[in-house]
Amino acid sequence: MRIAIASDHGGLNHKAAIASHLRERGFEVTDLGPESGESVDYPDYAHALCTRLLDGEFDRGVLVCGTGQGMAMSANKHAGLRAAVVSDVFSARMATLHNDAQVLCVGERVVGPGLVLDLVDAWVDAEFEGGRHARRVGKIDCA
Repeated sequence: MRIAIASDHGGLNHKAAIASHLRERGFEVTDLGPESGESVDYPDYAHALCTRLLDGEFDRGVLVCGTGQGMAMSANKHAGLRAAVVSDVFSARMATLHNDAQVLCVGERVVGPGLVLDLVDAWVDAEFEGGRHARRVGKIDCA
């Protein structure tokens, strides 16, 4: 699985930890930035990741900012993508199982360094169940 990851300045530490963790698990991870703690605008990084995800370059994406909310709002503007902000393992798993969320959003100021890796594992290890959930997911995008 090819996973892209990006953050803003408020998510640098979690971004690095998540990327390292996923690589250790054998995933192909591409870090789309930023590289420093200099202030940046989260929509720029969310849109860059989502555009490349929709182009088929990646299978899934992880976005990190202070709360996860701004990244999710930006990512969910891309038709055909579903981004979920999570702060508990159950929601992370269900975001994939029932909602087929291709993008996971987390907040470095909300979720601790140990929990964030559990969230990522729950999300990436789950598989979309399809069935009645596929029908519902199909109704998310507005025409």
